[in-house]
Amino acid sequence: MRKPIHYVLAFAILAGLPSTGSAGERSEIPEKYKWRLEDIYATEQIWQQTLDAASARLPGLAAHRGHLGDSASALLAGLDAVNAIQMDLAKLYTYASCRSDEDTRLARPRELKQGAQKLGVDLGAAISWVRPEILSLDPAKVRGFLAQEPKLAPYRVYLEEVLRWKPHTLTAAEEQVAALAGDLTDTGQTSYGTLKDADLPYPMVKFSSGEVRLDAAAFSLHRASKIKADRDLAFQSFFGAMKGYERTFGTTLNAQVKGHVFDAKVHRFDSALDAALFQNDIPTNVYTQLVADVRRSLPTLFRLLKLRQRMLGLDKLRYQDLYVPLVDKVNLHFEPDEARAITLEAVAPLGASYVATLKSGFESRWTDFLPSPGKRSGAYSTNGVYGVHPFQLLNFNGQYLDLSTMAHECGHSMHTFLSCQNQPFQTSDYPTFVAEVASTLNENLLLHHMLGKAKDDGTRLALLGNYLDNLRGTLFRQAMFADFELQVHQRAERGEPLTGEALSALYLKLLREYHGHDQGVCQVDDLMAVEWAYIPHFYLNFYVFQYSTSIVASTSIAKALREDLKAGNTRVRDAYLGMLSAGSSKPAIDLLKGAGVDMTTSAPFDKAIAEMNGIMDDMEKILAHQAKSKK
Repeated sequence: MRKPIHYVLAFAILAGLPSTGSAGERSEIPEKYKWRLEDIYATEQIWQQTLDAASARLPGLAAHRGHLGDSASALLAGLDAVNAIQMDLAKLYTYASCRSDEDTRLARPRELKQGAQKLGVDLGAAISWVRPEILSLDPAKVRGFLAQEPKLAPYRVYLEEVLRWKPHTLTAAEEQVAALAGDLTDTGQTSYGTLKDADLPYPMVKFSSGEVRLDAAAFSLHRASKIKADRDLAFQSFFGAMKGYERTFGTTLNAQVKGHVFDAKVHRFDSALDAALFQNDIPTNVYTQLVADVRRSLPTLFRLLKLRQRMLGLDKLRYQDLYVPLVDKVNLHFEPDEARAITLEAVAPLGASYVATLKSGFESRWTDFLPSPGKRSGAYSTNGVYGVHPFQLLNFNGQYLDLSTMAHECGHSMHTFLSCQNQPFQTSDYPTFVAEVASTLNENLLLHHMLGKAKDDGTRLALLGNYLDNLRGTLFRQAMFADFELQVHQRAERGEPLTGEALSALYLKLLREYHGHDQGVCQVDDLMAVEWAYIPHFYLNFYVFQYSTSIVASTSIAKALREDLKAGNTRVRDAYLGMLSAGSSKPAIDLLKGAGVDMTTSAPFDKAIAEMNGIMDDMEKILAHQAKSKK
């Protein structure tokens, strides 16, 4: 049996990717730019038949209750019965979720998604007795069964995990109640998604380029405008719309956080943070150490912000200025086909087999590229279609950010592909703590590939500036999110109210601390306080910190990979691909150690900060050279 299926899709670093407005309705988009969900189920009828059949098998699981300890064969039979439904559920949910994300306005795909979610809840309730029953057995007996029956080998990790969970596992009746409550504890996230993506009346805004509906995707495009009046209008209009629903957004996040706290208390954890990190066997000090490391390194962020101010020629840097391209007149626009070719070139250091598989994925429509009305904002790669292939959702707009996001999601997709190719279903899923290493390493490879092709200082500055912004967004911004998320949960655990107004006050305080508002580094206006309502990751239960830890790990691995290949060796590459192929067969911390990174120390973080400062050194040298040339 697989570890508990978490169905968390791996998102791109920034919520709400740009929208071109040129793709039109989904029906107008060429087929080659749409994913092919028929690879999972040829028709909706087959999906429904599979759902009905899986639901019909649920009562039969009770026949194994009380017999798991009878013999090794009895344990195998019970686990196989559950595993078969879990495999169906993973495909059912992925198909329905992707269908829903194509156009969040449509009712039928939402109904499919709800049907899959119900099966997940029903399955959780139907197998709530499994863990307690295994835990009632003598661990020596369970391990004896593993030794007796070779077919139990795929379940070894699961069974060891069950034993690890013993202090936090309830009686069968109590686990059943907790599982049934799962249908309620995600209400906040579901309500939030519907409000933000489908129902919120985003304003029509007249920019210098024309009038647009300023939804999350369009906001990401116009906040990067070189025209100050346009980006000010984008921030004012978008966050003004969010502010109008501040109380409602506060209610949805409060509901989700209370669900996290409920689950932690019910399962006897000291905190929601402990419960969330226990899932992947991550020490809580890794989280708190990250926040502390980032806070002590804020001078590096302040240096970056001062460099941005200088390059933009601003008397004063404001939060509204953080997404403006640092370099003018540099052609960094890409068509989807061109972006695919560049991505394949960039990941060449990972080997011919890696490149060939990814190329085949592009050609066989793993990816849904273009934005359209109602399409879910952001980007992700799925991880629940064992035996088929992963699927990617993008909102490709042609900017370098979109190219980088494509490389990012390809990292996820190839991680999923390699894991599924080399692991049984039971260990094919992988911890999110490791997942973001695969994506951010690809971004690092893309940067160095593009730098190698750059022919002028302007392009190099643009690329280095983009990477610096990526480090700001991934390392510092996501750590700030982690800080906010931790403080929000701590307030909930103390019984303090989580109103929209209180959340905005806390968020604004952190924004100003992390951006040097009081030190005169970057001005953060009161308007920005409601930005937390724009971030979907806060509903994912201590997910975002892994973006920061992952870019720290991937920076270290990428540097070692380049040095190793330059010396004619493939040791680092082989170890890294071995990690991608290992799924969840080892704890996440151990997987990274095998790839050469120890995340229980601050050493990898300090290396990332050193690279960040090195990039700024390079940029300042280029700027000095340009200034000298103008004299």
